Amino acid sequence: MPIEQPGTGQPSAGPRAEYEARLEARRRSAAAWSRRDRRLSLARGVVFASAALAWWLAVGPELVSGWLLLAPLAAFLALVVIHERVARRLAAARRAVAFYERGLDRLADRWAGRGNPGGRFADEGHLYGADLDLFGPGSLYELLCTARTRVGEERLASWLAAPAAPEVIRLRQAAVQELRPRLALREELAVIAEQARGGVDSAALARWVARPARPFPSAARLACALLAVWNAAAGVAWAAGAAGAEPFLAGLAASGIAAAVLRGRVAEALAGLDRSARDLALLARLLDRIEAEAFSAPLLAGLRDALEVGGARPSARVARLASLLDLHESKRNQLFYPFAAALLWTTQIAMEVEAWRAANGAAVASWIGAVAELEALCALASHAYEHPGDVFPEIVGEGPCYDAAGAGHPLLAESRCVRNDVRLDAALRLLVVSGSNMSGKSTLLRTVGTNLVLALAGAPVRAERLRVSPLSLGASIRLHDSLQAGTSRFYAEITRLRQIMDQARERPPLLFLLDEVLHGTNSGDRRVGAEAVVRALLARGAVGLVTTHDLSLAHIAEAIAPAAANVHFEDHLEDGRIRFDYRMRPGVVQKSNALALMRAVGLEV
Repeated sequence: MPIEQPGTGQPSAGPRAEYEARLEARRRSAAAWSRRDRRLSLARGVVFASAALAWWLAVGPELVSGWLLLAPLAAFLALVVIHERVARRLAAARRAVAFYERGLDRLADRWAGRGNPGGRFADEGHLYGADLDLFGPGSLYELLCTARTRVGEERLASWLAAPAAPEVIRLRQAAVQELRPRLALREELAVIAEQARGGVDSAALARWVARPARPFPSAARLACALLAVWNAAAGVAWAAGAAGAEPFLAGLAASGIAAAVLRGRVAEALAGLDRSARDLALLARLLDRIEAEAFSAPLLAGLRDALEVGGARPSARVARLASLLDLHESKRNQLFYPFAAALLWTTQIAMEVEAWRAANGAAVASWIGAVAELEALCALASHAYEHPGDVFPEIVGEGPCYDAAGAGHPLLAESRCVRNDVRLDAALRLLVVSGSNMSGKSTLLRTVGTNLVLALAGAPVRAERLRVSPLSLGASIRLHDSLQAGTSRFYAEITRLRQIMDQARERPPLLFLLDEVLHGTNSGDRRVGAEAVVRALLARGAVGLVTTHDLSLAHIAEAIAPAAANVHFEDHLEDGRIRFDYRMRPGVVQKSNALALMRAVGLEV
């Protein structure tokens, strides 16, 4: 384990060195378990061959005693149990290796296309999701998401898709700061939860617990228990020759009647859960790991305390239900099925399951919620750990306010991330950003928007400093025409502008990001329309940025000054090639590079 720096709680090694050291240790562990796995496989083969030889000697021409079978059979069964445990340890070690390999991929900027893109959360109707690359390959979600359960993935996605209230943001920030150095906890949760990919079906469990509890009558439970005892005793007595078959057959007949009467209730009790034993067992292990952790941050302590309500630990209670479902699955064994029928196995399992649901069902949603919340917080904590230069924003009450120093785009490699200062508030409410093609205008909008998404989710941001008030967000950056819907790019843009305008009427204030606004129409209409849109947004209390390479639109800032200002990006020719420094400067850009770019790709202009 790394030595912590005094007073910081952070491992002394940087994230890359720490990941590499732990990865090497996990690889050695995986190799050791792999060697044990191979040895046990060989041993099982040898013992199986020995058992086959003993069987041949026991029943073959020599008619040697059948006791020869006992030792190799017992040894084989013992090896099966041991081998299964070793296989689980090997799988866990390999999952730990994958955990640190993914971390190193993120640190080396090899993460795009290798993680979970969260494509199922993409929504073309969202006011900024597609514009800011929240979901999909190479997205912010793919960078952040270390959650391995479906519910954890859903929780993280919801945080990115909608801003939180200031008090919630501050609680998350404190929780993320506490979790940031707890690399061992994040590893263990990921190793456990990796088995649950696509599992812990929160929707199915929610539907199950939402049904009104209908415990079986005590008389029915007692009768079924007595019938099972009767059948077991009568069967043993019959097999031992101490009684005839009549008592056993009578018990079977009574059991059949009881099972038929209760069949509907049994099916209802087990509906939706008969395939969930694995997921519930994993949920129990996750809860057990959370219960073992001590937290001081209020949000984390609250999650931990909520798990202690109601007596027995949730992990033990969920494990109890998982074991019941495992017992239910055992009746599928053809050898056991006759015994299950005699013992009213399914009926009694259903009774226990329904009693469990009556006692604990109302708490299941909160248990799943605790797992989801912690996984989402751990995802933000991993990002914070891997980017120690990123800062937690200051959340201010009065707005609108977006005041960033040294802001960069979090999806770009830090080594090539050019940073700029951006300030918007009640005094300076609009920046009109001019510049040539590829100079950095759209990246600036995405930098502002993506850092706002992170800030309002409770995560650190790519900046030296950020002060931000509660803001809603609307963007028109990446819009397309639609052949299926029969709409042009211009129609898609004005539809989005209408949605942004509607959002500006709501609280909190809106921050808008408009890239090449109305560039799908002629310059005269564009100038009039763009100014009208901007003035209407500002009249509704919004702040924002508008980019353009049409210098005729720069007058908008002049007309609205001092509430607006012009800024620009430049380029220059160097050795016959166009170079960009991506630095934002005051004023209007004075030149265009369109002809130079056309000549650079071989067009004769």
